[in-house]
Amino acid sequence: MRLAAGTTVTVALEKAGRVKVRYPAAVVSDDGAHVVVRAPWAGEKDRDFGFVRFEGGDVFTEHYWRDRWYSVKEVRDAEGALKGWYCDVARPARVGPEGIAVEDLDLDLWLSGDRSAVLRLDEDEFAASGLAERDPEAARAAWRALDELEDLARGGDFEDLLV
Repeated sequence: MRLAAGTTVTVALEKAGRVKVRYPAAVVSDDGAHVVVRAPWAGEKDRDFGFVRFEGGDVFTEHYWRDRWYSVKEVRDAEGALKGWYCDVARPARVGPEGIAVEDLDLDLWLSGDRSAVLRLDEDEFAASGLAERDPEAARAAWRALDELEDLARGGDFEDLLV
């Protein structure tokens, strides 16, 4: 099933078997494999990661795939300036009439808008999650996804992924 452009759906981000955050998003496009939605920053308050700050007014254009082990969120400030791309390693998105559900696997990558920084994040959280012991195949897929994202970010082909 494809989501219709212009409709509003719910995005549910899951972690460790529970919904971490749920928010409405407007469907931009859905080609059957790649879904794009747009939503304002869904956090209850601003969040400073040290390398970027997410805050009220920020707009996230989020890319989800039904067949890839990651999602990519382009982040722009309230004036439209590109902050960068936050990439979540996650199981392939589950898309249905109610929206999009994604299981976060802890590994993340940040690519700054000016491309000066490519940061692998939360590798310690991933190790502590125990996924490698519970589901070794999923853990290998997660590492491959992080490596793929980093290669795209460092190789200059990153935006081609989002078309």
